[in-house]
Amino acid sequence: MKSIAICGSRRYKPEVRALAKRLRAKGVTVFEPIMNTNPKIRELSDDLKRYAFLGLTLHHLEQIRKADIVFIFNKDGYMGNSSTIELGAAVALGKPVYALEHDKEEPCRDVLFDEVVPTLRELVTLLS
Repeated sequence: MKSIAICGSRRYKPEVRALAKRLRAKGVTVFEPIMNTNPKIRELSDDLKRYAFLGLTLHHLEQIRKADIVFIFNKDGYMGNSSTIELGAAVALGKPVYALEHDKEEPCRDVLFDEVVPTLRELVTLLS
């Protein structure tokens, strides 16, 4: 079974966590973003805040590098800044990129998806 890196906005943290759990239950190796939602990170000094965000970003880019495929959890067609960066990294690394839905805001992102995969069953089939 192939491994997967999941990318998505912090606004969908519970759903991304649930998807990762369901995939792991099927034997899939899942790399998921840390999705820091602790508001205290914004209270750090500028230099510490910079390194905290740099660490979070580089950590997930490394997970994308390790994964066989990348899945963009873009519920309602929404992709934030981090997911856009991760999409670009995945494409640059030559990773197959799948998304939950078509991108409704930016055709330049949408054309980078190899396929839209709206169900867990279809996603698991791609990982087999």
